[in-house]
Amino acid sequence: MASEELMVEASGREVRITSPDKVFFPTRGETKLDLVRYYQAVEGPILAALGGRPTLMQRFPDGAGGKSFFQKRVGKGAPEWLEQTDVLTPNGTPSNALVIADLAHLLWAVNMGCLGFHPWPFKADDPEVTDELRIDLDPGPGVTFDMIRETAYEVKALLEEQHITSFVKTSGSKGLHIFVRVIPEWNGYGVRSAAVALARELERRRPELITAQWWKEDRGERVFVDFNQNAPHKTVFGTWCVRPRVGAQVSCPIPWDEVAAVELDDLTIANVPDKVAAEGDPWADMNGAPQDIGVLIDWYDRDLDDGLMDAPWPPQYPKMPNEPPRVSASRAKKDPAATTAGDDDA
Repeated sequence: MASEELMVEASGREVRITSPDKVFFPTRGETKLDLVRYYQAVEGPILAALGGRPTLMQRFPDGAGGKSFFQKRVGKGAPEWLEQTDVLTPNGTPSNALVIADLAHLLWAVNMGCLGFHPWPFKADDPEVTDELRIDLDPGPGVTFDMIRETAYEVKALLEEQHITSFVKTSGSKGLHIFVRVIPEWNGYGVRSAAVALARELERRRPELITAQWWKEDRGERVFVDFNQNAPHKTVFGTWCVRPRVGAQVSCPIPWDEVAAVELDDLTIANVPDKVAAEGDPWADMNGAPQDIGVLIDWYDRDLDDGLMDAPWPPQYPKMPNEPPRVSASRAKKDPAATTAGDDDA
């Protein structure tokens, strides 16, 4: 008979795990308890990446492949020890979000069926300082993973020219994410400006491979550097977290020299703990050496001085200073009055 519940020790607490034998990932039959054991195995690395951050929860009551919903608020019935903080979502809605204060907090969410952890790019105790530059390489139609690999190395090289150290991970899905730990000098608006400038400079250097164009119709078969993943209050899928895919793929940090050979679907809940045990955390040096991205913000200001406007913002954000009309060129041509509409497909 399947166990109804058990207690798991984490961070000096006993965390209740109900229905531990419930299958969450059908490909190999991994259960809720298997997911708990995975996070226990990578406790050090995942807390180095997510610890202290407000986190949006994506819950899958029936496991990967089933229906899901985003939970912006912790809700009633949470244990008294659970750390929470007030945050704003992109449209300005306040929420009391879960803070990944320690492993017990993570496992509490797993017990709630959370298969998607989406952290904010700041610590709960210092929300005005954004400490992560997140470079999302978006594989649109016609873009191969080899193109993503090549773009990742272009990002690394450009940043190294400016003496900025970066770290790479698989997205757990189709792309790669590149992170830079940032010195405590800027808020989310400043970090997004750095991302816009970086994307534009990459496009100038490799226009046949890379694009900074927000509108899908303008991208062609090129890798989009999604600068708006850095918009204030924007969350991204968490480092070391297991994707809600039936094969339990992990958004896994890797050394830069593995980018050329990595196969995204191969890094899963089944093998990542052994990889970490054998090789260690490839992001271990990130937190101890925050980087100065001021040069990228200088590039952004230079572009404004040269007559470029800001890049378009996502539709859920209010209109921003220096932002061009929030409408694709083709739509503006058809309807000149449509200058502030968003594009949900961007």
